[in-house]
This record gives sequence, structure tokens and C-alpha cells, in this order.
Amino acid sequence: MFAKILNWIPQLLNGAKITILLTLCSVSAGLIISVFLALGEISKSKFLNTLCKIYVFFFRGTPLLMQLYFVYYGLPEINVHLTIQSRFLAAFIAYSLNSGAYCCEIIRAAIQSIDKGQFEASKALGMGYFQTMRLIIIPQSIRRLIPPVGNEFIMMLKDASLVSLIALADITKVTRSIQSSTASSLVYIPAMVLYLIITAVFTLVFHILEKKFSVYE
Repeated sequence: MFAKILNWIPQLLNGAKITILLTLCSVSAGLIISVFLALGEISKSKFLNTLCKIYVFFFRGTPLLMQLYFVYYGLPEINVHLTIQSRFLAAFIAYSLNSGAYCCEIIRAAIQSIDKGQFEASKALGMGYFQTMRLIIIPQSIRRLIPPVGNEFIMMLKDASLVSLIALADITKVTRSIQSSTASSLVYIPAMVLYLIITAVFTLVFHILEKKFSVYE
């Protein structure tokens, strides 16, 4: 049994690279998207506010798997020029858009948790809205973002297994391929252990960051 597992490890590690890379890229892009969404949600522009809320409602209210299928299979039916040949790119787009909606609520809550006196003080110093956000509010909000963003990252890491359904060779796809070719379900053991190790490592990373940037320090 152990000899079999050792033979499977290199393939599983290759799948792990895809899983980790997709999660890192998607959550990073999602955070960038979410900053603009959060600012739109708390802006005084009714149109911008409504538009951002519709975006968040749509991506939070529909299954990630359907969003992934639509990006990869649905867009080409709308227009052939929207065809995405790369499975990784299709997954990245779907996951980034989804992550942006979830991170938006995290960032909005963090921004609104900052004392309103900070806005008033910035205004008294002659700072504009975007200058206040960039220099005063967002840097302070970062400290409060780490725990919930860490949770979003771990959730996205596990949800990355859905990309196996469009044949992207992540851990889950590799595991299913090995199980199919060897007719052995023992491959699920090292696969689950690998997921646990990756999750534990990133949980530790976010825990260290949380302590380092603690609001109370």
C-alpha cells in the first residue's frame, strides 16, 4: 500500500501546484475587484451603489459551479470570440469574480468599522474622498481584513476542487484519474492528507499575519 501511495505523490503534487496557484491568483484578483465594489457600495452615488449591490447579490446568490460552467461553456455560445481555450484562465475568471463578491462584504464592513472621526479629521485637513480612503481608511482597514480574508482563502482553496469538472488537472482531477486507471480508492488518502497539509500551512500563515498586524498591538 505504501509503495502505491509513494508512486502517486509526484502526480498529486503537480495537481497541488494548480490548486494553490489558482487560489492565490483568484483571491488576489478578487481582493482588487472587491475594493472597487466596496467603495461603490458605500458611495453616495445611487447608480453605483445599486450596480455594485446587484453584482454582489448575483455572485453570492448563485453556485460557483454554475458560474464556472457559464464562463467555460456558456460564453462561447453567446459569441464565439468569447471562447476561453485555457481551462486555467476560465477557472481564474470565474473564481476571481466570485471571490470579489465575497471579499467586497469583508472590505465594506472593515471600512465602515473605522471611526467616523477619521473621515472628519481628514476632511478638516483638506483631503478629498479618494485621498482619505487611500491614505487613511484603507491602511487601517487592512488590519481588520486578515482573519475574514484568511477564511475566504481557505474556502476558495477547497472550492478549487470544482475545476476538476472542466478537466483542469488540480488535486481532485489527478486523484480521480489515478483512481480510474488503478481501480484503487486508496489514492483518496494521500489526496486528503495533501489538502489538510496545504490548508494547515495557509491557516498558520494567516494566523501569523493576524498576530503581526493585530489591531491591539
